[in-house]
Amino acid sequence: MADVVQFKLERMLNELDDLERRDYEKQLDALRLLRKKSISRKTGSKNSKKSVSDYAGVARILDIYRLATNRFKGDIELWFQYLEFCRARGHGRMKKELRKVLAQLVRFHPKVPSVWIYAAAWEFDSNLNVAAARALMQNGLRACPASEDLWVEYLRMELTYLNKLKARKVALGEDEVTLAIDHKSADEKQWRNENKELFMALNESGDDDKKPSLQDGESEGKLDVFRQQSLNILNTIYSSAIEALPTAFSLRTRFLEILEATELAHSEDMRKKILTDMKSGFSKEPLYWDWLARFEVADLKRANPEKLGKAVQVYDEGLKFVPSAMMVELYVKFLMDAVSDDNRNGEDAVHFDSDGHAIDVVSHLQTVFDKAVGMGCITEDLACQHVSFLLHLGKLSDAKMLIEKLCSGKFPDAVQLWTLRLSLEMRCIEDKSLSPSKGDLQYIFDLLRNIVMKVGVSEAENLWIMGLKYFANQRRHFDKLVETSILVLAKYGGSDSGFSLSSTILNFILQRDGVESARKMYKRFLALPHPGLAIFRNCIELESNLASTGDKTGLANARKLYESALATYDQDASLWQDYHSMEVKMGSSETAAAVHWRAMKALKNSSALLPNTN
Repeated sequence: MADVVQFKLERMLNELDDLERRDYEKQLDALRLLRKKSISRKTGSKNSKKSVSDYAGVARILDIYRLATNRFKGDIELWFQYLEFCRARGHGRMKKELRKVLAQLVRFHPKVPSVWIYAAAWEFDSNLNVAAARALMQNGLRACPASEDLWVEYLRMELTYLNKLKARKVALGEDEVTLAIDHKSADEKQWRNENKELFMALNESGDDDKKPSLQDGESEGKLDVFRQQSLNILNTIYSSAIEALPTAFSLRTRFLEILEATELAHSEDMRKKILTDMKSGFSKEPLYWDWLARFEVADLKRANPEKLGKAVQVYDEGLKFVPSAMMVELYVKFLMDAVSDDNRNGEDAVHFDSDGHAIDVVSHLQTVFDKAVGMGCITEDLACQHVSFLLHLGKLSDAKMLIEKLCSGKFPDAVQLWTLRLSLEMRCIEDKSLSPSKGDLQYIFDLLRNIVMKVGVSEAENLWIMGLKYFANQRRHFDKLVETSILVLAKYGGSDSGFSLSSTILNFILQRDGVESARKMYKRFLALPHPGLAIFRNCIELESNLASTGDKTGLANARKLYESALATYDQDASLWQDYHSMEVKMGSSETAAAVHWRAMKALKNSSALLPNTN
């Protein structure tokens, strides 16, 4: 009997796996609810009495979640699924369940910021318990003081609560005059006492004694208490956050974004304070200057010349503080974004104001590139951008002169720049004549050979492919390029994976000259020192395909190639597997068994090999 039960249980495994993937219990409960609603509509009974089945499905799901989270306590995603299920059914019992789960999650994962944020958000939004939400956020900040998200969400929560209080007063009919109160009056003292938790610092010490300062020009004693207290809250949290994260640049930018989006009293002073802190702490960081310039512009699509001028001044100042290639790259990217068609809505030219003069952004780009050269900050990427910029302007001769100077001077081995130069030279030849002359072909070949002999094969992949395509129909130069590849492969060796120069050339010859020429060619490649596994696999595939089409020598050649490859790569399990598979398909059971036996004997990790199927 036990054997029969065991058999039936094993037969259900695939079914159970499928049900698990489809979240079976949730889907079943959702289907039950749909059918219940459908029946209620048909019968017209809107308030049908709940039965045991209404609770059984949910109870079963909760039991499964309890068991799962108990066994896999470290799976945060599973915990959040559990919480979301409870929150979606947020009535009496489920609220208790959710609070219990949150308590467990906080206890097991106090160092995960998202746990505290979720718990505080639920207390604040769903449970309407501001005191509990604030306590959770402050406890979370004690446990995770280095979390930017926690600091930002704590600020958002406090400001949201203050906005709700203000909206409540407005709804009760209090106008702006009522809100602008004398901070020395009894009304303010009463308000501050009722909301003293708003002024509680992270160390739980009171902040009631702090009084908002007045600016010149304001009516003495008259302030919008909500705007002022919003500023106090932001200032307090900002100071604590910066103390906890003194090197977090993005934290400051996020606080500044909140400040810009919130109506606060004396916000300009707070804005200057944050910007001053950022400059003192990050003036040696190129990303700071790039952010500051874009912050001045705000919206590049609608930027006027005055705003663009301010941004340009920021970048120029940044270059003085940080004379680096990264600073130039960020500057160039900003200017190119400014002149792009998408951003400028089809305008012919973009200008910015500088000392009362309108300057063309395009011409200023050239100035920035010249500055980079003068400062010694030019890089290969910047050089390519400079050449591409000149080509975009239609200055073909200037681009050609510049790239020749760069390739013969500062960047003699820069593959990216040489690739751009070769494509530019080929373009110039094509513009001059449909059929290149012998001199033109030799010039291109000499340029290509000059660079591919200097750098590794994998680095020059694009150059090799470009050259092989360009000379594919020029047999003399193609053959010379093949001879060059022999020298390069003898120097650097072939590839075991990734780009294989020998395989690429072999495919070109196979398509152009046929099988026999390809066979002669791959024998030359395989005779080189360390030809690489990639060329072996390519040749094996070629011979196997020929064997499958009836070529009598294909199978024998494939076997020889496998043996040659295994002489070097005898620990490659996939190579043995492919050899075995070929023998199963095209050989005999004896040859397949022999390969399998040899593989088991040769491999140190024989478990990686597939079992013998013969």
